[in-house]
Parts: sequence; structure tokens; C-alpha cells
Amino acid sequence: MGGPLMSIKFSTWLKVSTVIAVGAGFAATPAFADDYTDLLNILRAKGSLTQNEYGALMAKHGTGSRAVRGRTTRAAQTDTGSDAQAAAASAAASAAAAQAAAQSAQSSLQAANIIRSKPYVPGKGITIRAGDIDLNFSGFVNGYYTYSAGATGSGKVGGGLAAPNGDSSAIRDGLLPAALIFKASTTQAGIDMSAVFGIYPGINSSNTGTIFGANGGGSAYGLSTAGIDFRQVYVTAGNKKFGTVKIGRDLGIFGSDAILSDATLLGVGAAGGNTMPGNTALGRIGIGYVYADWLPQISYASPTFGGVQVTVGAMSPYSVTNAFSGEPGVTKTSSDTLMFQGKVTYDYAFGALNGRLWSSFLVQPQQKMQGIVGANARDSVLSAAIDGGIKANYGPFGMVGYYYRGSGLGTTGLFFDAIAANGRKRDSEGYYVQGTYSVTKKLRLVASYGQSNLNQAPGEVNPDLVRTNEAAIGGVYYSLTDWMTLVGEYAYVQAKSHGDTALHSNNFTAGTMLFF
Repeated sequence: MGGPLMSIKFSTWLKVSTVIAVGAGFAATPAFADDYTDLLNILRAKGSLTQNEYGALMAKHGTGSRAVRGRTTRAAQTDTGSDAQAAAASAAASAAAAQAAAQSAQSSLQAANIIRSKPYVPGKGITIRAGDIDLNFSGFVNGYYTYSAGATGSGKVGGGLAAPNGDSSAIRDGLLPAALIFKASTTQAGIDMSAVFGIYPGINSSNTGTIFGANGGGSAYGLSTAGIDFRQVYVTAGNKKFGTVKIGRDLGIFGSDAILSDATLLGVGAAGGNTMPGNTALGRIGIGYVYADWLPQISYASPTFGGVQVTVGAMSPYSVTNAFSGEPGVTKTSSDTLMFQGKVTYDYAFGALNGRLWSSFLVQPQQKMQGIVGANARDSVLSAAIDGGIKANYGPFGMVGYYYRGSGLGTTGLFFDAIAANGRKRDSEGYYVQGTYSVTKKLRLVASYGQSNLNQAPGEVNPDLVRTNEAAIGGVYYSLTDWMTLVGEYAYVQAKSHGDTALHSNNFTAGTMLFF
């Protein structure tokens, strides 16, 4: 039946089972037939039996009782062997009646209007089944104390990720904000379909008056409010034979495995702005990979063949911006063509060794560029990027290796500082390596290093533009329970400009994350 019953009829079923057992015993001894009737009357009076269930049991019992009375009369005129045969026949009749009543009750419990809960799996949410529909509620909440020994050094690094503004302390969210995710799924006409709504609020007050919305930095003033990032709104339809189509807003395809493999998802990683935290920290965003982001899309994921799966999608085009760094460059673009992304993954297992290989791509035209200066400036370019990664686990050991390269991709976020003021594309690349060791089933140690690099465009001279963001991160993650993980992290972050300015900061984090 898929789990514990969420209906009062469950208790009815238990009591009907009791009636079956007791009734069988009474029927085997004809003298107690009236006691059996009294028991049914009591259960009906208490509401434990419906009128239909009571009627069915009484009808069967009446038939059995008449047979018993007839056999009892004849038994007085026969020998002991005949008495035994009559008793056996009576018991069989009552047993048949009880079985019929049990089947009726079972059919009632399996009706489409009965609500049940499925067995709980830690981290997979709470699932309630109503008829043919599964309703799943899942989510997480986190909070961390983060102390940042702010950027030391002199000069400017536009787009640098070493925490600015000197030393600071904050209670904040990590790389993930909190989340409440609702999923409704069913199967109709052989098609598996679902609708998903993912709400991601933060604990810190948000400055929503920027182009980055709820992720636009924080506010440390009274009466300010926390931000809500509605990241997921989509539907899916498909099956294991055909694959799955997704329509709506969800995580992008390019770079998605990079962030999902990042151990700092359970923590903070690079703190970024810690004086006035926004909805999230950085983790390794901009320090090993470009943020995949949450994109309006129509995508298709193929069935898995021998561990191989192909995913492709068309996304709404995103604009180039220089707002993150504040350095000269294209400020805005538009496109009459969609963004296209795709990915190939291979999940493998060879004995105790298992993991994943993947590669993904991104292409999008950038047109009607604003902020261009110079007589030889271009009016449109093509942004493109490719990446590849490997994840492997062997016993208590795990590792991740990742690399990306792009032209007109930018750094940190999609198309951040992607095009110079002369209309020429900036090339970028980055990587990270990560190692994990599970000391016990509950205690895991993590260490990683990575960097993201942004080159100047041909003909560009901008000494303040970021050249490299790099970080070394170490963490201790302890699973206190199936729901709660305790986290301790240290991150050293350094930002360098094309003019050789170097700024660095140290981040210390302690806190917890709870999944349900």
C-alpha cells in the first residue's frame, strides 16, 4: 500500500481483522454464535465498522449460524464423528465469511480517495500519496557564523573576490540559502509528469535594488527584509523509454555538475561581501567555475544507455554586464537568438570505484552592444564555452577535477565582464581540484584548490581588471543526524589584477545545515 495509512480506516482494518480471528473461533463452537453477533454490534456502535462492513459480516454469519443450528440438531442423533464434521463445516463457513469481509475492507482501503504517506528517506523529503498523485515536500535551512579577516594589500582589483572592507563578522547563509521545494508528480497515459516549485529565502536582509535582485548584496539597516529567490518553477513530462522534457525555470546545464560537485555547497567557502551578506556566499563560484545560474528553459534529457545520458536545452538569452566589477566594458547586450546549452554525462562503476565523467557547452550571440567606444569596435560577437570534469569515489576517498574555457563567457557569473569596451571578447578559463576523506560514516574531511582567470581582450589595456581569483579551502563536515550536519571551514582567497595588484583575505566559518 506504499506506507502507513493516513486514514481512520486503518484502525477499522485492524479491528475487522480482530473480528475475523475471534469470529472464526466462535463459529467453531456453535454455542457462542450469539456472542459473535454481540461483538459485531459493539464494534458498529463504536464506529469501528461501517454499515456496509457490518451488513456483510452479519449476512455471512447468518448463513453460517443457520447451518450450525441444523447441524447441531442432527448432531444429537449421531455419533461423535458427525459432531466433529459439523463443527469443521461451521468453522469453514465462518472463515469464508470473514475472508469475504476482509477483502471488502481491503478494497475500501485501496480506494483512490485514501491518503497515505510513503516511507521516509533522509534527504528525500516527505511524500504523501493521494490517489495516483505523489506530493513531495523537501528543503533545507542553514546558518553560519563567518569571520572574515578582510582584504589586505593595496590597490584595486575590479571583479576580485577577496572579501573587502577590512575585518568583519556576520551570521549568514552559506553557498546555499534556505529552501522549500514542493513537487507534485503522477503518471497519466504512460507519461511521467511533475510540477516543481522551489522557493529559496535567505536569513540576511537583501538589497533588491540592484540588477541582481535577491542576490544583489545585503542590507545592514533596520527594517530591511530578507530576500526570496524563486529559483525553480517548471514542469517535466516523459518516461524511461523516451526521456524527459522540462519547461520552466531551473538550474542551467553548462557548469551544473561543477557546482553540484562542490563540497562547499554544505558550507560557505569564499565569503564574498561579509559586512552586509546577501542571500548566499560564493563557495567556489568565480574561483574554479562560472555560476550555472537558474535559467528559463526548454530542455530534454535522454534515457540513460550504459551509463551515458545526453541533455540539451534552449534558454532565454542573458545580457553581458560590467556591473559586478565596475570596470570599462560592454554594459548591456540583447539577442534575437536563444542561448543553447548541452551536456554529456557518463556514470560508471567498476567494483569499488564509481563516479562520473562529464562535458558541457554553451553558445549565445551577443548583439546590440552598449558601452562600446572606439572607431574599430564590433557590434556583435558569439559567446561560447566548454568544460569537462571527473568525479571518482573509492572506499572512503573521493575526488573531483574540473576545467572550463570560454570566449565571451566572462567570469564569476554568466557574461560578467565578458566583452571589453572595444567590443572584443575576453577569454577566460578556470579549474578546481577537490579531495575528500570519510574518517567515519559521519565525519568527512575536505580540501580543495581552484582559480578562475580572465584575460584582457585584444587591444585592451585595463590594469585594474581582475586577472585571477584563487582560493584554497578546507572543511570538516560532521553528520550529527540524518537531518543535521555540523560544518567548520577555512578559506584563503586571493585576487590579482592585470596591473599586478594582489589582495587576499581569510575566512573562518562554523555553523550547521539541516536537510529534510
